[in-house]
Amino acid sequence: MAQARRQTKDAARPSPRPERAMLSVFDLDRTLTVLPTYTPFLWFAVRNRAPWRLLLLPLLLPVALLYALKLIPRCRMKQAMHWVTLGGALPEREAARLADRFAERLVAGGLYAEGLALIEAEREAGRRIVLATAAPHFYTAALARRLGIADVVATASSWQDGRLTPAIVSANCYGADKRAQVETFMASAGIERDAAHIRFYSDHASDLPMFELADEAIAVNPSAKMRRLAAARGWPVVDWRR
Repeated sequence: MAQARRQTKDAARPSPRPERAMLSVFDLDRTLTVLPTYTPFLWFAVRNRAPWRLLLLPLLLPVALLYALKLIPRCRMKQAMHWVTLGGALPEREAARLADRFAERLVAGGLYAEGLALIEAEREAGRRIVLATAAPHFYTAALARRLGIADVVATASSWQDGRLTPAIVSANCYGADKRAQVETFMASAGIERDAAHIRFYSDHASDLPMFELADEAIAVNPSAKMRRLAAARGWPVVDWRR
């Protein structure tokens, strides 16, 4: 009888709540980096791999005009830039070499020291660090490895027969699509939103969907529009620019 009573009490006792996942999600371009990364990467790659491709740059002028007039999406512009500078099929080994050398340059002088210190402080506080960026995954992952960051949410790179192609196979990891991809990452990692605390850092108002997902929103090196948005929402602002 006593054993039966103990079993009844144990069954009535609520299950322990799962441990809260503590996430610190960082945008990359102009948040952690001093400059955007996509055009500098392509410029770095073309100069180090095939300088003759610089002769093809005028081919981008009509594409840039269509993009400026909002007649084509951002991903089409990025695909055209990739094709002109890297070609239609870059061998995986060459792509990895360029990505690692570019990441090395960023670590040497393209990142805010305050950002690196903040990542370390968040990590030491037991928080899981995530990079969430519209930059291509293949060089973002190379940078993340050098920073000791395991989790990367970025625009998917397209590979065919062991070669990098210009195609963007999924949504550009930007705006609402960035939030959707972060939510997909959380689901795949077994992290429920209600059991997580999210701190998000970004410089740009296009990340409003991610800011609204977060429990804590911090504007970093904000654009003018982002600064106004942060003031209106009461979000803290940090600025590392000199």
